[in-house]
Amino acid sequence: MGPVHERALSATADTARIEAPVTVKAYLMCAFAAFGGIFFGFDSGYISGVMGMPYFITLYTGLDPATTPTEQFTLPSWEKSLITSILSAGTFFGALIAGDLADFFGRRFTIIVGCGIFIVGVILQTASTSLGLMVAGRLIAGFGVGFVSAIIILYMSEVAPRKVRGAIVSGYQFCITIGLLLASCVDYGTQDRTDTGSYRIPIALQMLWAIILGVGLFLLPESPRYFVKRGKLDRAAEVLARIRGQPRESEFVQQELAEIVANHEYELQVVPQGSYFSSWANCFKGSLFNSSSNLRRTILGTSMQMMQQWTGINFIFYFGTTFFQTLGTISNPFLIGLITTLVNVLSTPISFYTIERFGRRPLLIWGALGMLVCEFIVAIIGVTDGQDPKAVSAMIAFICIYIFFFASTWGPGAWVVIGEIFPLPIRSRGVALSTASNWLWNCIIAVITPYMVGSDKGNLGPKVFFIWGSLCTCCFVYAYFLIPETKGLSLEQVDKMLEETTPRTSAKWRPHTTFASEMGLTEKGTLAPEIVEDVTRKGSVV
Repeated sequence: MGPVHERALSATADTARIEAPVTVKAYLMCAFAAFGGIFFGFDSGYISGVMGMPYFITLYTGLDPATTPTEQFTLPSWEKSLITSILSAGTFFGALIAGDLADFFGRRFTIIVGCGIFIVGVILQTASTSLGLMVAGRLIAGFGVGFVSAIIILYMSEVAPRKVRGAIVSGYQFCITIGLLLASCVDYGTQDRTDTGSYRIPIALQMLWAIILGVGLFLLPESPRYFVKRGKLDRAAEVLARIRGQPRESEFVQQELAEIVANHEYELQVVPQGSYFSSWANCFKGSLFNSSSNLRRTILGTSMQMMQQWTGINFIFYFGTTFFQTLGTISNPFLIGLITTLVNVLSTPISFYTIERFGRRPLLIWGALGMLVCEFIVAIIGVTDGQDPKAVSAMIAFICIYIFFFASTWGPGAWVVIGEIFPLPIRSRGVALSTASNWLWNCIIAVITPYMVGSDKGNLGPKVFFIWGSLCTCCFVYAYFLIPETKGLSLEQVDKMLEETTPRTSAKWRPHTTFASEMGLTEKGTLAPEIVEDVTRKGSVV
């Protein structure tokens, strides 16, 4: 058979036939890609425990645990802030750069490069015995995490079958929680060592996750939507056939490819491609009051990731150990940190079912409501009776319930939605901007939190939960008014839904036509050849 652009591409007007049947292979591919969450989670999680280890504190500050009062035997707030936040700073820039690389070189290649950069950063951290090298290593590792965290979401969203896309992308969040749990376990096991192994073992272990992901991705196919964007329709047909487990000439593969091609042509007509700088500018075109405009989608993606950080979850996972230490009524804060992480892991799989059964929108609305109630209760108990061990036990219980609400709703939900709302011409940059927003706010929270709760600074203690509760109230209002329902739709159908509905009416929308039928079906049931030719020709322009 000749190249795709030289022959007819079978298309359909039937909205039920725009995706080939789901195979076990597609599930396994996405499940492996989700593995990237493990080293993201481990990297975020190990630092809280390491900064509370006696040997590490002595090495970095010179304090002697035998002669220093317990409440003063801790890293200074500025060191905690710098060590924690510098990773997020690197990740912010890494995510932005990854958006370009994913369009130039492919989704898979970008993730593999990210794994390599991450390993270099881990080696520097492992070798460190002073603040300078530790900070440099975390900055470089941050670039690698930025590459992976942005493009893994993009890759899985483009490859996953529409009916289980939410559940599969939620698997990424589940892997993040497993990474956090593994980090807590390793920290717990090495905390009492009196040599550099106490912190070097948790740090060095991260290389294992990066090696597994990088090697495994060599064996997985590229995203078919990347090849459509580059005008390489033959390659797109090959990988789509491989992903769907169908022959390349199968009608299912042809019709799914035709729909992706027709949608891409439609989006190119709405916002034409141009130079490199104009391709970034396209992310901000359109009216703020039009729910399907690129500007509105970019604001939705970036603000949603901001809101996920505003829930305050990383306060628990970055500074939980040291926060519980400052309360002074908990005998083993490392164990409490381990318990909160275990709750996170066990709660996340609930979203695999609920995100496809009830949808994205209800989960995010009710999740925000549950979190804000728990956070205000923790704050009120803390300021009224915070010195009573029983009251502290109640606070920990409500913190665990709050983690349950986050892990089963906003944790996976925010990642799922940003992978679905962008059209193909700006998808890699839209997801990159959204992920960069997550890391920017992650960095801001990591910088300011030690100053808010540090005993040598703001010393807010449990009162900090009034701040998180207020921010979760904003999340609740935001979810109700601005988040659309994307359950069960292909990425191309999400485009159409955003054009025809508002967020509050989106759940009732049903597909009623295909892009192939709108853009041009021939009498023989094939996509108009001029569309195929146009997409192939424009593919050379990134």
